[in-house]
Formats: sequence, structure tokens, C-alpha cells
Amino acid sequence: MKIATRAERIEPFYVMEVAKAAQALAAQVAGSAEPMIFLNIGEPDFTAPALVQQAADRAIREGRTQYTPALGIEPLRQALSDWYQQRFGVDVPARRIVITAGASAALQLVCLSLINAGDEILMPDPSYPCNRHFVSAAEGRAVLLPTTAQERFQLSADKVQAAWSDQTRGVLLASPSNPTGSSIAPQELRRIHEVVKARDGVTIIDEIYLGLSYDEAFGQTALAIDDNIISINSFSKYFNMTGWRLGWAVVPEALVPVVERVAQNLFICASTIAQHAALACFAPESMAEYERRRAEFKARRDYFIPALEALGLPVPVAPDGAFYAWADCSEAARKLGVEGSWDFAYAVMEQAHLAITPGRDFGSHDTSRFVRFSTANSMEQLQEAIARLRKLLA
Repeated sequence: MKIATRAERIEPFYVMEVAKAAQALAAQVAGSAEPMIFLNIGEPDFTAPALVQQAADRAIREGRTQYTPALGIEPLRQALSDWYQQRFGVDVPARRIVITAGASAALQLVCLSLINAGDEILMPDPSYPCNRHFVSAAEGRAVLLPTTAQERFQLSADKVQAAWSDQTRGVLLASPSNPTGSSIAPQELRRIHEVVKARDGVTIIDEIYLGLSYDEAFGQTALAIDDNIISINSFSKYFNMTGWRLGWAVVPEALVPVVERVAQNLFICASTIAQHAALACFAPESMAEYERRRAEFKARRDYFIPALEALGLPVPVAPDGAFYAWADCSEAARKLGVEGSWDFAYAVMEQAHLAITPGRDFGSHDTSRFVRFSTANSMEQLQEAIARLRKLLA
């Protein structure tokens, strides 16, 4: 069968390949003294709070399960508008908010609406691999620009300006970022957007971890800068609704009917049940629970990163958000007699029954010496993971 060129350009998602190997080994060691610990997938161990689950059940029982408008139900769009005002002090009108089938659908809709064949989108290296594949699926080309720890593994205005060419359409950023958990300083983000705007480009920013910011200096939405910035967000991370497949995009007003038209044809609408359930996310009881969980994620970070560094796994940029640790495994790999993060990840999986993610997915600039740990697991599991690594690397 002849495969489409665009499909051939999509590389394997190595995070999932490693996950499959870890699952297979987990079945073998399930009854042992050291069952598999999973610190590889970026998924909260918390599930949707009780009020959200009850709202989903109520929607099913009341028959609210049919198609919604492609832009989403009005009460949810308004609830998000209110959340932006209350949480960030930013006025984001509900009419600019598009409810989508996860952040993945939001990125797909935005890319298909804005990118032409041959357009280039500037992105940092390292960055989340699926984001560049959305660009590729829209017949564009992701151009990854190497970043350093001194730059917080984020792009700078100077780098964007230097890399801009006649083919450049804009930038796709993430703040906080996966895999590093680092955010772009607001003033630098403003400078980047000024460079992009001066060239009639588009600034797209993935803010799916914004709710899980721990530092007020960074925990601000890019929407405060300019109405022309496009923000992608999700109910998966802060709101703990990964499998519900619900997200949203905030787009300039002129882009709303374009995205709506594409969404009508590709998705019809996001899950109706998930939309009605998500309304309960904004109840005071739910918000209090989300903030409690955010504090728990921060406590895990504050324990885990110093413990990693004490074992010779330095984290060059302290994450100010999300639930990741981007650790240099060079010295630790040498201790185990292996080279590079891919072999190190498999050695740790096989010898310590600990699943982590090698840097291969996230780019090509220096990523072979980094591994990503997810701290979206219980404190007890994180402590056991450190104990196993300490024993392995002794």
C-alpha cells in the first residue's frame, strides 16, 4: 500500500515505544519485591474530582449527549473566560474561546487554519515532539532552534530574529515546557512576539501546563500581551481530565469563524459529556481541590529534584511549572557502563524496574544526554524510585 508522504514524515513517538517495553516488563515483575514504577508518562495520577464525575453522570442520565456547536457550549466558554479574569486578571471574551477535542485538536485546527505548504514554524530544541508533527501534518516544516540551560531551554527574541527567513510563518512555543518544565520570562516572550508581529507572523503558545505554575514570576498567560497571540490549553493537566479529551484554543476574533469551519468538518464538536462535566471544574469546591493538588505537585518537585541531583543526575534548569525533571544522565550512564540517555533509560528500566523517558523524542541538540522524569506520581513512589536509583548508582 502506498503511504502518504505526510504520514511518512511523522516519526514514531518514542515515549510510547518505551512505555510499551515498560508495560511488558511490568507484567513480568508484577509480583516481585520491585514492581515497575512509572515516571515516564506526563499524566497526573489524580483523576477528575467528585463534582466533575457527578456532572458527567448527570449529563448522561439527563440525555445531554448529542452534538454541541463546533465552538463548544456557551456556558463552558464563559466559565473559561471568567477563569482567565479571576486567575490571571486578563479579559478573554468567551467569543474568542474554541472548545476542542483536547489540546491536540486545538493545535491541529490552528495549524490547518494558518499554515500553508512550505511554511516554516520556529520552535525550541528541546520541545514536545507532537507539536512539530502538527506543523508537518499541515504541510509546514518545523525548524528547531537549539537552546541552552542559560536560556531556560526556551527561544529568545534574538534567536527568532536571526532565524527568520522568507519561508517563516511564525513561532510555536510552550510555557511551561515539556520536557523541561521551564517557562519563558514574560518580558522575553513580549520581545519574541514583537519580532513575530513586525514580520506579520503568528505567535502560537502551548499553555497546557500554565495552571501548574509554581512561580509568580512566570505563571502568567501570554494572552496578557496581545489579542493576536494564540493560546492552546487543555483540561488534561491542571484539571486532571486526560482521557476526557477536552481542550481549548483562544484565538483572535477574526480567526474564530475560520477555526469553526474547519472544526465542523473535522471533529463536529468535542465530547458533549466531557464539556458538561468540565463545567463542574470551576465550582469553588473543585477549584480548592485543584489548588491542593497543585501544592502537592510542587512538594513532589521540591523533594525529587534535589534527590536526583544528589545522585549525580543534575537538573540544569529548575522547573517552575508542570511535573517534569529534565536531568543530565551523562555521569550516571557512565557508572552503568552505557552511553546516552536511550541506553540509560533501558538500563534503569531493566535493572531498577523504573520507567523514564530518554531525550530522543524531544529534539536533536544535546538531547541524547538527557532523560525526562515525570513527577506526576505519589510521593511514596517517588521516594521508592530515588531509593532504587541510589542503590543502582552506588
